This record gives sequence, structure tokens and C-alpha cells, in this order.
Amino acid sequence: MSRKVKDIEIDDEFITLGQLLKLAGAIGTGGEAKFYLAENTPVVNGEEDARRGRKIRVDDEIELPQLGKFKIVKSSS
Repeated sequence: MSRKVKDIEIDDEFITLGQLLKLAGAIGTGGEAKFYLAENTPVVNGEEDARRGRKIRVDDEIELPQLGKFKIVKSSS
């Protein structure tokens, strides 16, 4: 059974993986990113990457353990 990909809208050219974790609800504050990434390894565009400063851009796809898949889209506003 495949999970639905959830869109995350951004206004800027990119966000960091740490910011994405907060927008996706994986963490409550930016300071929690280091701890989350020590226990979980996100997959960015098919490759494992746990650098919280990783730049995530429009059309990137990210899979977060226990949370599912996300796609970055340009904000319509």
C-alpha cells in the first residue's frame, strides 16, 4: 500500500532540511532537528541525507521515517 505524498509549500528558493522537519511536524522547534536526525535518516530524492543544513528546493521529494513522503512546491500566494 503506497502512502500519499503531501505537499509542503515554500515562498523562497529553498529551505533547509531542519526547517522542513518543523513544517512536516517531525519536530516542534529547530533545536530538536539534531536529535531527530541522530535517530532518523531522511531520504532526499532517493538518497539518504541527514544534514540539517541540506538545501531543499521546489520539486524535491523527501521521505521521513514514520511520517511519510513530502514534495516541495512553490507557494501560490
